[in-house]
Amino acid sequence: MPALSEDMKNRIRAFLPKYPRKQAATLPALHLVHDELRTVSNEAIAEIAEILELHPSEVQDTMTFYAFYKGEGEKLGKTRLWVCRGLACMLRGAYELIEHCEHKLGVKCGHTTPDGSITLEFAECIGACDGAPACLKEDVHVMNVTPERADELITQLKLR
Repeated sequence: MPALSEDMKNRIRAFLPKYPRKQAATLPALHLVHDELRTVSNEAIAEIAEILELHPSEVQDTMTFYAFYKGEGEKLGKTRLWVCRGLACMLRGAYELIEHCEHKLGVKCGHTTPDGSITLEFAECIGACDGAPACLKEDVHVMNVTPERADELITQLKLR
């Protein structure tokens, strides 16, 4: 059974005219698959490679270069909570905030809660230095995050 639906394959094919070479559509294809399936399985990698006329190892290399994607045997939670640990955030308590979130969620960064609701991640920079420490909640910046504010974010995400 294919990993990608015909609709997903067609949406990947729709990227091709936007780029000078098929290989350039690798990242958009990976994002599309990852967003829909919450993981990129080895079968999905092979199917993306076939559409883009690449060797599966080329797609795999691109995918593993970025820590963003979850691969075979890993699954992204219903939502992601990113904690920035860039310099500005680090200086204002990011590491303590990460530890707090890990304790609150019962998982280490890069892992998903047992109920599958939240994947906790860290980022090197999310471009929100003026609001350090900062998080990304559903791709939206949350600034000046204290442990108490992190608890509120986690509660909101669990209610989704």
